[in-house]
Amino acid sequence: MTTELTYLFLSALLLNLAWIPHIIGQVSTKGLLQPDDYTNLREQSQFPAWVRRANRAHINLVEQFGAFAALILVAHVLGISTGTTAAAAAVFFWARIAHFVVFLAGIRVLMARTVIFTIAWAAIMVLAWAVWQGTDAASPPA
Repeated sequence: MTTELTYLFLSALLLNLAWIPHIIGQVSTKGLLQPDDYTNLREQSQFPAWVRRANRAHINLVEQFGAFAALILVAHVLGISTGTTAAAAAVFFWARIAHFVVFLAGIRVLMARTVIFTIAWAAIMVLAWAVWQGTDAASPPA
């Protein structure tokens, strides 16, 4: 497995586990879901700030994961695996770990959450550029 696919796997695992703090917070605050809760969704404002942040951190990861996964898979199918793509995949994963921790903890120093999100976004853009350049270089002359 390439480095890029390894970080895609780890990012997918992170995504699959990131909802757990939110659910733990909901259950510890309001108890287990009742049948009525399935038709009348619980208002997020009922929950402590850390529970709302956990929910938002998970949603934020969902929003960014699709582009990351697509680019990793396109690169893999095209046989593009370089030091740049491997580094970008690693930066994305570790930035998303840091983003989740900072978001959940409510750390506001130096706009850390925004800075870390932007680093993850930049890693996606580096992947996109590497794929674009790799496909351009591999294209037969017209």
